Amino acid sequence: MDRIEAMKVFIAALDEGSLAGAGRRLGRSPAAVSRAIAFLEAHVGAELLHRTTRTMKLSEAGERYAAACRRVLVDLEEADLSAADERAAPRGTLTITAPPISGEEILRPIVDAYLEAFPAVSVNLVLLDRHANLVEEGVDIALRVGELPDSSLVAIRVGGDVKRVIVASPRYLAAHPRIVEPGDLARHRIVTTTHFGHDSWVFPPAPGASVARSVHFKPRLVVNSVRAALASAVGGHGVTRLYTYHVAERVLDGSLQIVLRDAEPPPLPVHLVLPNGRTLVPKVRAFVDFAAPRLRAEFARLSAEAGAFRP
Repeated sequence: MDRIEAMKVFIAALDEGSLAGAGRRLGRSPAAVSRAIAFLEAHVGAELLHRTTRTMKLSEAGERYAAACRRVLVDLEEADLSAADERAAPRGTLTITAPPISGEEILRPIVDAYLEAFPAVSVNLVLLDRHANLVEEGVDIALRVGELPDSSLVAIRVGGDVKRVIVASPRYLAAHPRIVEPGDLARHRIVTTTHFGHDSWVFPPAPGASVARSVHFKPRLVVNSVRAALASAVGGHGVTRLYTYHVAERVLDGSLQIVLRDAEPPPLPVHLVLPNGRTLVPKVRAFVDFAAPRLRAEFARLSAEAGAFRP
């Protein structure tokens, strides 16, 4: 059996979550899928998948081997494309990851328009509250908010004025002590998300100082969903920290108020990031060319909207 084809079957099984799903995707029988994975396990001399009649889970060796397989398959695809006509029409499945709200409300309409423009492409849009490892998880493109660490990833800037703001409902603020400086937050009910810090928030230095201010607290509620934190804050159950585009609508309709405006950290950039070399792939290059100007326009609009509720 061809090892590259067996790798494709193995990765398809992981992506689909089952051997039967891999078979449907690749047009193969479940027995053929099982033989391909057994071939790889015999080749490497280790069990790659723990399989029962209902579940499938990577072994420790399987996790390492899956990451290597994804790198090999990406390199092969790029090699094929570099030797072929670079003007080839975009086709295939494009995997994109983004944070949940920006993915749903900002990126998803652009993806819909892209799919209309490129009918031979399908998109797998994965919304995550964490940064995926693009190569190991088989992701073509990610939308990321925040400063990027130095890496081999290619980054295309699509926005640069996303701020982190502290918000609470007018009802909550009327019933609790005033919040004048960051240290006052330690006396309040804090609703925090896993993305913005479990037990502390950092603010710029006070005027005349050079050391950033870190406020530690014991949160009353920790959630892994921005929507949940937003709903709790609107309901008057505490103070939370979110991005401006998360809260803009609620601030404009009076459901939330921003506090500590003078202590907001500098705005954060927004990028599309992708593994080095992926711009050779027509479906990836077409998406970057299509989405980048639309994302810049949308983040500029959101920045202007956020400016509407500045003092």
